[in-house]
Amino acid sequence: QVQLVESGGGLVQPGGSLTLSCTARGIIWRIYAMGWYRQAPGPQRELVATIDGGDKTNYADSVKGRFTISTNNTKNTVWLQMNGLKPEDTAVYYCNARVAKGISSVPYDYWGQGTQVTVAS
Repeated sequence: QVQLVESGGGLVQPGGSLTLSCTARGIIWRIYAMGWYRQAPGPQRELVATIDGGDKTNYADSVKGRFTISTNNTKNTVWLQMNGLKPEDTAVYYCNARVAKGISSVPYDYWGQGTQVTVAS
């Protein structure tokens, strides 16, 4: 099985910073991409940032210039550096990884348990 272990959420004042981290563990042959999504109260989960195996990044327009996603050499850990946080960034942040467990396996999306980020004064 594949597990995504997240950390780094919390309460921060507007304009403050937080760093989220996520590590993928388990039976992994290849990680195609990792990223962060968030869900405020309501049914919609939205993309925040992703990074693929070639280190190509993608950001939601709402976080460009404020958030930075990065990964390590083995591509099994991602960090989301969040600066200039705003109240509208308040949400549960979920780590995502697209993983193949074997050379002939179809890639599958795995999700972390979520970590709460609250931006309030």
